[in-house]
Amino acid sequence: MGKCCQVSKLCVLSVVLALASVTTIVTVWTVMLTGNYASATPWTSYRLPATLVPIRYSVTLWPRLTPDPQGLYVFTGNSTVEFECEKETDLILIHSNKLNYMALDNKQLGQLSAQGDVVVPGVTFSWLEAPTQYLVLQLNGMLAGGQRYRLYTEFTGELADDLAGFYRSEYVEDGVKKIVAASQMHPTHARKTFPCFDEPAMKAVFQITLIHPRGTTALSNGMETNITDISVDGVVGGNVTRTTFEPTPRMSSYLLALVVCEYSNVTAQQGDTLIRIWARRRAIEEGQGAYALNLTGPILQFFQEYYNITYPLSKSDQIALPDFYFGAMENWGLVMYRETHLLYDPVTSSNGNRETTATIIAHELAHMWFGNLVTLRWWNEVWLNEGFASYVAYLGADKAEPTWGVKDLIVLDDVHRVFAVDALASSHPLSSREDSVVLPHQISEQFDVISYSKGAAVLRMLSDLLSERVFVQGLSSYLNHFAYGNTVGSDLWEHLQTAVELNGVVLPGTVQDIMNRWVLQMGFPVVTIDTTTGTVSQRHFLLGSPEPSLKSPYNYEWLIPIRWMKVRDVQTDPWWLKSNTEKNIDMKTTGDEWVLANINVTGYFRVNYDCGNWDKLLAQLVIPVINRAQLVDDAFNLARANLVPSTRALQTTVYLSAERQYIPWQSALDNMQYFYLMLDRTEVYGPMQDYMRSLVTPLYHHYNTTYNQVNAVHMSCSTGLEECHNLTSGLFRQWMNNATHNAIHPNLRSVVYCSAVAAGGAAEWDFVWLLSYTLQPNMIRKQDATTVITSIASNREGQTLAWDFLTDKYGVGSFNFAALISGVTARFSTAAELQQLKEFKANNSAAGLGSAEAALEQALERTEANIHWLQQNKHDEMLISVIPDKSGERERDKRQMVPTVTKRVTKNASSKEKTIASTKSYV
Repeated sequence: MGKCCQVSKLCVLSVVLALASVTTIVTVWTVMLTGNYASATPWTSYRLPATLVPIRYSVTLWPRLTPDPQGLYVFTGNSTVEFECEKETDLILIHSNKLNYMALDNKQLGQLSAQGDVVVPGVTFSWLEAPTQYLVLQLNGMLAGGQRYRLYTEFTGELADDLAGFYRSEYVEDGVKKIVAASQMHPTHARKTFPCFDEPAMKAVFQITLIHPRGTTALSNGMETNITDISVDGVVGGNVTRTTFEPTPRMSSYLLALVVCEYSNVTAQQGDTLIRIWARRRAIEEGQGAYALNLTGPILQFFQEYYNITYPLSKSDQIALPDFYFGAMENWGLVMYRETHLLYDPVTSSNGNRETTATIIAHELAHMWFGNLVTLRWWNEVWLNEGFASYVAYLGADKAEPTWGVKDLIVLDDVHRVFAVDALASSHPLSSREDSVVLPHQISEQFDVISYSKGAAVLRMLSDLLSERVFVQGLSSYLNHFAYGNTVGSDLWEHLQTAVELNGVVLPGTVQDIMNRWVLQMGFPVVTIDTTTGTVSQRHFLLGSPEPSLKSPYNYEWLIPIRWMKVRDVQTDPWWLKSNTEKNIDMKTTGDEWVLANINVTGYFRVNYDCGNWDKLLAQLVIPVINRAQLVDDAFNLARANLVPSTRALQTTVYLSAERQYIPWQSALDNMQYFYLMLDRTEVYGPMQDYMRSLVTPLYHHYNTTYNQVNAVHMSCSTGLEECHNLTSGLFRQWMNNATHNAIHPNLRSVVYCSAVAAGGAAEWDFVWLLSYTLQPNMIRKQDATTVITSIASNREGQTLAWDFLTDKYGVGSFNFAALISGVTARFSTAAELQQLKEFKANNSAAGLGSAEAALEQALERTEANIHWLQQNKHDEMLISVIPDKSGERERDKRQMVPTVTKRVTKNASSKEKTIASTKSYV
């Protein structure tokens, strides 16, 4: 088909690479001879110069779904990018990574043209600058400011299985191997697919054409506008289909999406928007796309109303891929997911899978406006995209599934999760300096729990302060004003400030004044309330000792909104803690009065109390269910920071034998897991097992919610409750005897598998998987290997095995290596293990740790904190005495607590748990 696409041979690629090397040498000599160092400087920078701005791309790509004679899967393509010259220059820099270019008529790697009578300079020489990932074209004249030009290139690349750029995924259906060509451009991989200005602020329109084998389907961001069968003479596999798509809106390159597959779909209509769910034919036939289809329409409608902006595209495609780097990706008009995050099989999927599907769909659809329509200017403010989508995902999922009460789960899934990382000295602010996030691995590091979960937490706090109505008013103004453009965080604060002033909301400063303290400094405060005096103070909460090197523009002081209650009297408006220490005389108590702060955990901070107030709170617990969970989480982490004794933390769990709600139980189990990680090799382990078994046995026998069934079975089996072991081993044995029929209920499969394998022997282990299978994608997919290895590391017998496996078999650049480091080192708590980490860092520093650098620093800091905690607590006689405390007084207190707590639990039960509780108990 003319100049479009030709398969290049390896020898041609070698010549092209050699030519690139020669031209680079020529460039260096030219600079030395002419002294023209200014024109040479830009290609050594990782940021594009502000000289050229893309307007429109026309890209044609042809992925080969069968290997070439050398066994490689390749794609070929051509691209024309129209750009405007903002400032005259004699140099074109455009991102390119791992692409090989075909020399054109003038032997250069690109052809430059323009419309009309514009004088177009020629390309003197061109080369690939690998370190900074550029295609560089040196011109023999200047491009004129204000003029538009076009650059045409032809190229080839590998359709690799690395889950980045334009890549290859495989699956087997009906005994036949199928190949899927899919894309993951985010954050810096569009340049691996075609030459482009690959920065988020470089928005443009994309006109895409895909050439693909007949019988396959091609998808992209826009709707298909023309599908034609064509023949390409002289090319193997030349009987193909050409699919063209409607142009995209003006958008960033990282949002481009491409798929070629043999999938089926189910469809629906939401107003003027076509909704399609794509997946393997068998999955669609089995109805696994129906749940996502039913959710998408209501969630899209909710966000249109929430943002007060119509969804701007003609269709909303969502596709389930066998292999995908992230859980999902918000490509505009073609959202991509891991199969487990989009598909829901009523026969095999658990309620947890269903909730995950709902919240992830809501997260990705929230991005269609916040992130896609309006996009961050640079990656130093990733949180602005991800934190917002993480927050409103709960609102969208709640709209689609109103009986679940899913909004409360943000406390467990995001607030508690990020507290654990943000309490480390190796944490980082939500927003960083723009010049501190430049290298590709630095950009990747921004997509962490801080950006997602802390971002969600502080935005939830802000929405609560302003009221959801005022918050949404400012947000809608922001999105309408900057539609199809780029912003920085202060732009959002300005529009929210306008909404605040229009509605007469009283704050102790501007929105920007308040939020800068939460966004521009790392960490969070612990608020300490002394109810004997009414004194309220704040300090930076750290699990380790404060380091003098930790600097902050606000000296780690926050403007803190405190929602609080005294006994049963909830204060309507928040009280603001504006300095390190203040007094609130209303928080002074007498007699049996108590104070509870941070109602429903709307604030991003921990709370400590004087001993008397702690005792009074723990004696009655007639408080909101979320705060019952928070008391446990605060106490355990205050103990880790040596702000309260560990016995205080354990005292918060005594009442659990009377607790039936999921959120407090999950909070307690999450925190007790730290005790298990630290103490399961000490003399405290036995008493701790006895204590937890005494707490969980009533839950095990209770007619319970589905989530707490999982908790009850897990803890009952892990603490040695015999009837639990009999249950799980029996269920697992039934499955082993009839491998084609798994009678274990989907909600319980994970915990039953773990329990049965832990209690069993080689037969049970071999029946599931072997650790070495993580290296074989056809056994355990690459994207799931991290989960397997970190799960093994969480077991005391598996810790050393997993660490040795990680360091021997996985390289630093391996898939998801940062998550592996965090997971495998979670129980490190000895000097020897700390030394192993230090040696690992030293051995790999020269080559670079890439996106795992921050994870390794956090692992080192956590290990040092663990060693310190263990030294203080493992021989603590007080700790052993409270695990368990069988005194008559303690038992009597628990019996007195049961009616009160049970009544409160029923009143505060989330709609989700009431609904799930109607299903038959499987325990």
